[in-house]
Amino acid sequence: MKTLKYLIACFTIVFFVSCDNDDSNSEKVQFAVPTIKSLSQIRANVSVTGAKATSSDGKIYVSENYLFYIAQEEGVHIYNNQNPASPVNTAFINLEGVHDIAIKGNYLYADNFVDLLVFDISNINNITLVQTVENSISFFPTYPSEAEYYDYTVNPVEGEIITGFKLKLKNRPNESQVIFANDALAGFESSAGNNIGTGGSYAKFQINNNALYTIDSYQLNVFNITNPENTFFDKSVSMNIWINGGIFETLFIQKETLFVGATSGMYTVDASDEFNPNFVGGFSHATACDPVVVAGNTAYITVRGGSTCGAIEDQVNVIDVTDIANPTLLSTTLLAQPYGLGIRNGVLYVCCGSNGLKVFNAANSSNLTLQNTYNENVKDVIPLNSHLIVVGTNKIIQYNYGANFTLVPISEISF
Repeated sequence: MKTLKYLIACFTIVFFVSCDNDDSNSEKVQFAVPTIKSLSQIRANVSVTGAKATSSDGKIYVSENYLFYIAQEEGVHIYNNQNPASPVNTAFINLEGVHDIAIKGNYLYADNFVDLLVFDISNINNITLVQTVENSISFFPTYPSEAEYYDYTVNPVEGEIITGFKLKLKNRPNESQVIFANDALAGFESSAGNNIGTGGSYAKFQINNNALYTIDSYQLNVFNITNPENTFFDKSVSMNIWINGGIFETLFIQKETLFVGATSGMYTVDASDEFNPNFVGGFSHATACDPVVVAGNTAYITVRGGSTCGAIEDQVNVIDVTDIANPTLLSTTLLAQPYGLGIRNGVLYVCCGSNGLKVFNAANSSNLTLQNTYNENVKDVIPLNSHLIVVGTNKIIQYNYGANFTLVPISEISF
């Protein structure tokens, strides 16, 4: 497991305190208190059941006739989507630490906090866990931005990990009780068929031949999946020289090139040697949240500022990636609250949260033109050849492609 360096990068202004003050007259402030769980219990809780309802936020993934909804830190819901007009909730994989999946042939790869798990899904009604690669995934939960202080007196012991944070009002510490973040974190370690599916623009897992790639804040990790039931961690490739202080967030693959969306820009990786990917170039911008998708020689990036993402103005950047070592900006379109996106046949779909789903004519990369807006609260999209799948707040919506950049609703799954 790796040190939690990105906490230092993101929260160096946050103080860490060693104890609480019993003075009832002291000012109350918000503390981030770690939630601790046992690895043995997390692993024992992995199971496969029949269909189950969900209310958790999540991502979408598609493989053949199945739609997978990755409910964050809950599990993977599997829908038979052979008939998109009537998807059938079929099965559920209970994984309390899941954030991403990838599928190749009959095998599904998923994270479970710090472990990589491999499931045989050849029989969707009898899914089995066939391999666990323990302590191979870097995980640290999202730090609550509302917290002024971090309670570092709550620490995992051997065999435990931090899985989240809860906010707690405690007395503001005095100077003698305060430790700067860098000092507090100095010794703080984490303790603990051939068909490939398609994920949305927020995916952090991608498959290239017999290599599975995952990303954490600063590294690209390579797993060998030549024999899925003997999957093993191969290596990590450091990203530090590329990120200019940013954090890697998303991973997109086109042929043998990886495109990494980061808070500091987009970075390109030559993966022609699947087990030895090599960073070759990048396009930098001010700090912002930044998923990326690619079609041909053109990359599309949503850049969202505000909140914890950064101060940059919300926009969509179109990048020429003909030379992956030297990506160049083609155009910038200002757009409020852009999240995930997808591109198909010269049409760009951008999910803008509460501002709806935007449909652009992208035939001219230097001049995106807005054609339609659909008033749904949506975060990510997968444009299949057959139809469009969009995920929003507690719902998945499927659309047929209509004439003149229109979309025709097929079905909606509500959570």
